[in-house]
Amino acid sequence: MIDVVERVDVVAPAAVVWAAVTDWHNQGAWMLGTRVRVISGDGRLGSRLAARTAVGPLRFTDRMEITRWEPPVACEVAHVGRLVRGTGGFRVEPRGVSRSTLVWWERLVPPLGPLGAVAWRLTGPAFRLGVRHSLRRFADFAESRV
Repeated sequence: MIDVVERVDVVAPAAVVWAAVTDWHNQGAWMLGTRVRVISGDGRLGSRLAARTAVGPLRFTDRMEITRWEPPVACEVAHVGRLVRGTGGFRVEPRGVSRSTLVWWERLVPPLGPLGAVAWRLTGPAFRLGVRHSLRRFADFAESRV
């Protein structure tokens, strides 16, 4: 399994952070190379999402289903595509009235068995850097909504 946990502090109340992170259609404003669309449902529990990612020549669609929806605290998804499998989600932790921490996590099954595990050792550090960069962009995105 591949476990990734990253966090970012945001100068915004938890409700603002929740509204920003669950604004699926605008996730591409802060998530590197990714556009998200709701393919069924209302964007809440049971909804299906498609995240299209393009980084250089690498392009793939991550299909997800929302399996936990507890506003304004937690959302979890099941990655149900052919390439990306596993679970992921985020948690909004209030830090007083005007600050929050967004915790982003993924627990993924490497594709292609042992070959995927080796590939992750090579690509994992870049993936983590991309997530960290995206979360810093997210903080700016959420703070602009205050």
